[in-house]
Amino acid sequence: MKTIQGPAIFLAQFMGDEAPFNTLDSITTWVASLGYKGVQIPSWDSRCIDLQKAAESKTYCDEIVGMLAAKGLQITELSTHLQGQLVAVNPAYDLGFDAFAPDSVKGNPKARTEWAIQQLKYAAKASQNLGLNAHATFSGALMWHTVYPWPQRPAGLVEQGFKELGRRWLPILNTFDECGVDLCYEIHPGEDLHDGVTFEMFLDEVKGHKRANLLYDPSHFVLQALDYKQYIDFYHERIKMFHVKDAEFNPTGKQGVYGGYQSWINRAGRFRSLGDGQVDFKSIFSKLTQYGYNGWAVLEWECCIKDPVQGATEGAPFIASHIIKATEKVFDDFAGTGADEEFNKKILGL
Repeated sequence: MKTIQGPAIFLAQFMGDEAPFNTLDSITTWVASLGYKGVQIPSWDSRCIDLQKAAESKTYCDEIVGMLAAKGLQITELSTHLQGQLVAVNPAYDLGFDAFAPDSVKGNPKARTEWAIQQLKYAAKASQNLGLNAHATFSGALMWHTVYPWPQRPAGLVEQGFKELGRRWLPILNTFDECGVDLCYEIHPGEDLHDGVTFEMFLDEVKGHKRANLLYDPSHFVLQALDYKQYIDFYHERIKMFHVKDAEFNPTGKQGVYGGYQSWINRAGRFRSLGDGQVDFKSIFSKLTQYGYNGWAVLEWECCIKDPVQGATEGAPFIASHIIKATEKVFDDFAGTGADEEFNKKILGL
């Protein structure tokens, strides 16, 4: 067993226009003061990092690593959630997801996809230059609008969709492999990879690629009424990243998983600050430690009730209190007999 690293924090939800949230230097000084040891960096936010420059300049990466090290911080991973989303976009969502793309490719789905794929390849090289071994992303979605089979899905639609998804991601996975970095898909509603079954279907299409791995976030499984603890038993060998995010699901006679088009605060399922929801983090940290996960425990803060500064302030000690120092000895060793084979035969009557 190994000890989980942390606490760390995903910066995406905290970046803003005012200090200390408007530059990587100032926001990392703030999170260090709260007790965090690692930061996960959103690669689409130029206030945090120039992704292409990071892919092309080891010197630039060394400067970032050195600046953070002086504050007692490490980079845990880079994230391309927004760019990964654009690797596969169904036309039904073109207008909405164009907001994630640069002006030069808006209104041009083919160019947008090519841009997104290049962004992922930059992220692989940038991660290598930063000395990282895992990366966070979304799969994108060609089939999400058909997730509920009405009207009835045409025969072969799902198979063809996953084949195309695999075709787009396989060259990206190969680039990550060349760079020695695991590509971790956050399994998430709105993505074609939104549960264990869909991940397995994708894995079949990329021939079990060793770099196709998972970012584990229990909050998205609470909102789907999926067993988030057994998920670890099934997929622990592929779990290379961990978002520590809380959630609650309180279905009523009026709404359930789909939420009735309500705002987050009025949905049956909603994200909460750590400790305010229903996620059993003690069991999660125990299972991950049992299976030898030694990556980072990264706070992803999303809450429709609590202020983000309070959420971040409470998050570091919450994560730290759940990290289990993996034991190096068996608790009942003191009672061991040190028996040999002949002694064992006597006990067995042989």
